[in-house]
Amino acid sequence: MSFELLGEAVLFGVLLGCFYAAVSIGLSVSFGLLDVPHVAHPAIMVLGAYCTYLLGRYGWDPILSGIALMPLFFILGVGIYRFYYETFEKRGSDAGVRGLAFFFGVAFIIEVGLILAFGVDQRMVEADYIGRSLALGDFRIPYRMLVAFGVALTLTASLTLYLSHTFTGRAIKAVAQDEPALRLMGANPVRIKQWAFGIATGVSALAGAMLIIVGPVEPAMDRVYIGRTFCVVVLAGLGSMTGTLAAGLILGISESIVLMMFGASWAPAVAFGLLLVVLGIRPQGLFGR
Repeated sequence: MSFELLGEAVLFGVLLGCFYAAVSIGLSVSFGLLDVPHVAHPAIMVLGAYCTYLLGRYGWDPILSGIALMPLFFILGVGIYRFYYETFEKRGSDAGVRGLAFFFGVAFIIEVGLILAFGVDQRMVEADYIGRSLALGDFRIPYRMLVAFGVALTLTASLTLYLSHTFTGRAIKAVAQDEPALRLMGANPVRIKQWAFGIATGVSALAGAMLIIVGPVEPAMDRVYIGRTFCVVVLAGLGSMTGTLAAGLILGISESIVLMMFGASWAPAVAFGLLLVVLGIRPQGLFGR
C-alpha cells in the first residue's frame, strides 16, 4: 500500500469513525450508563431513518427532520423504558436476561413493521450535500460524511456538557452505580433512568437521519450495525461520551485500512475482532475506569 492510499484510507476512516460515534452515542447512554441491554438501539435508529425519509417526501431537509423527530422519539423511549421497568426490571435479578429477549422482540417488531409498510427495497433521501464532494488536492471528501462528522462532534460535546454540568446529568451517571445514595439526594432513580432512556432514544432519531444521509437504508440494516455500535461502546468504556468518539475513530480507521488492504468482505470482522481483543485485555474499555 502506498502512502497516498494509506493517507486516503485514514482520512476516510476518520469521517467513518465519526459517523460510527454518532450512531453509537445513544447506546452509550442506555447500555453504558443505565445497564439496560438495549439491543434494539440499531432498529430504532433505522426507524428514525425511515421517518426521515417520510418527511423528506414533503421537502424536509434530513438534518432538520432528525432534529424535529427527536422529541417524538424521546417520548417513545420514555414509554419503552417504563414498560421494560414495570414488566422486567422491577421484578428481580434476572431482568437482564428477560430484558434482552424483550429488546430483541422490539427490534423484530420494528423490522417487520418497516417491511410491511415500505417493503424490502432500499430507500434514500435527497439534499444539496448528498452526492457532492469537497476537493482537497487529490482527495475528494463526500459532504455527507462531513455532515456526520459535524453531528458526531456536536452530540458528543452536548451530552458531555449535559452529563457533567447539570444535576440530572450527574444523576444519570450515578444511577447505575449507587441508587440508594441517589435517593438520599432527593432523586428518583426510576424517573432518572426513564429520562435518560428517552434522551438515548431521541438521539437515535438524529442518528437515523445520519444513516440515511450516508447511504440508502433497508429494514434489516439494524443487523449490520448491532456489532459495530456495541463494539464502539465497549471499546470506549461504558458510558464515556468522549471515549465513544475516540472509539468510533479507532473502529472507522481500522475498518478503512482493512477495506483498502483486504477488500470489503473483511471489513465487518474488524468490529468483532476489536471487541474480543478489548474484552480479553481490558474489559473496562480503553477509556473506562
